[in-house]
Amino acid sequence: MTILRMVRAAGLVLCAMLVLAAPALAQDPPPKIPLFVADVHGVVPKFPVDAPLADSHKVVVAELPGRGLGLQVDAHLYLLHWRAITFGIGGDYIGSSGRQTPPASQSATLRAVDERFKAAGSQLSFNFGNGFGWSYISGGIGTSTWSAIADGSQALPVDLARLKTINYGGGARWFAKKHVGFSFDVRFYAINPGPPGVDSPGSPRTTMLVIGAGVSLK
Repeated sequence: MTILRMVRAAGLVLCAMLVLAAPALAQDPPPKIPLFVADVHGVVPKFPVDAPLADSHKVVVAELPGRGLGLQVDAHLYLLHWRAITFGIGGDYIGSSGRQTPPASQSATLRAVDERFKAAGSQLSFNFGNGFGWSYISGGIGTSTWSAIADGSQALPVDLARLKTINYGGGARWFAKKHVGFSFDVRFYAINPGPPGVDSPGSPRTTMLVIGAGVSLK
């Protein structure tokens, strides 16, 4: 009888455990990628440093900054989910600048140069994941302005021209909180050649790397 009672008690405990575990086994599936997301990123552009670029802006290679800092903002709508892919459309804007100031020992031969890159364009993205976090690849087309002006010099046509620019890259977003998350983006900007000046060549076709990280809002 003692053994029979122990078997019955074990059976009751097992049933209770199954009843209590049922809600955990029936957890809701992860949410889909939301309808709208906006990103605000601090960015570090890698400005090219080469002779064709320097010649087009009438500076020397040693005067070019090489790197800069800036801000990137973008917004995206996710309207279509198909199997493991969510398709998004949106746009982004980036504004960045860098300055190279020569050391005092070279101030007689080198000038300080301000380099600025601004771009705005559309994006089509392919997203993989769920509302808690997802990765993406994206690309689009737009325009940019890219200037490199030495102190005491005037802007050239190439500094003011709006250039056709293709952007492509990828990144990821993670949402530890309901509406705020962390994100990063690695993007390339393929920039069309710029127009020549009266006594300077046009800027070359160039691809610029921009790395950014910051917050996402949904």
